[in-house]
Amino acid sequence: MVKLEDAIIARFEFANERFEILVDPNLAWDVRRGKDVDLNDLLAINRIFKDAKKGIEQSKEALQKAFNTTELRTIVVKIIRSGTLQLTTEQRRKMVEKKKREIIDLITKNSYNPQTNTPHPPQRIELALEQLKIHIDPFKPASEQAAEIVKKLKTIMPISMEKLLLKFSIPVQQVGKALSILHRYNVKKEEWLNDGSLLATVEIPAGLKQELINALAHATSGNFDFKQVDKNE
Repeated sequence: MVKLEDAIIARFEFANERFEILVDPNLAWDVRRGKDVDLNDLLAINRIFKDAKKGIEQSKEALQKAFNTTELRTIVVKIIRSGTLQLTTEQRRKMVEKKKREIIDLITKNSYNPQTNTPHPPQRIELALEQLKIHIDPFKPASEQAAEIVKKLKTIMPISMEKLLLKFSIPVQQVGKALSILHRYNVKKEEWLNDGSLLATVEIPAGLKQELINALAHATSGNFDFKQVDKNE
């Protein structure tokens, strides 16, 4: 259940009557997009209000007249999909900032500079967003916004969302330890050599390249080799 201080007001008006509920902003957006969510997670309080700020509940008669039912889920979905979502200035600011951080994290992990084959640092992405005056929608999923934002970033910086292919050579003594790391990622090909050593090709977002290399180095004491390969090889 969403905390009261984190909830926003969803409002629907009918025949001069106001119907309000206190909802989780992100789950409310999911409901608007047609998803089915748990009311216990969605609502801060399982009630329909006439004035949520004052805690004044709406009457059953008014609910029946406006929605032809008093069933909570039906009314909640109607309010969210047909009404408006009310954000205070501070709520919007916090939500936008949180969503921006999610977007920056996604772009940092899943994109890279094709000129250097290295990821852009988060600070570089953030400065670019400010330079382009990118609008952040607090309700729209970060993954959807990130893809559109990268298209705009391409106008001012070299950036690609394509994944990298890394080919690892693991000696037989380190294969067991290495595989436990590699299988956390997208292993595209495993080639076992006669001496028991392994050649493994891994597809990975550029931003996770160093994370993988560091994990392998720790697990194998640095006993492995790797190179980045072209996808056409």
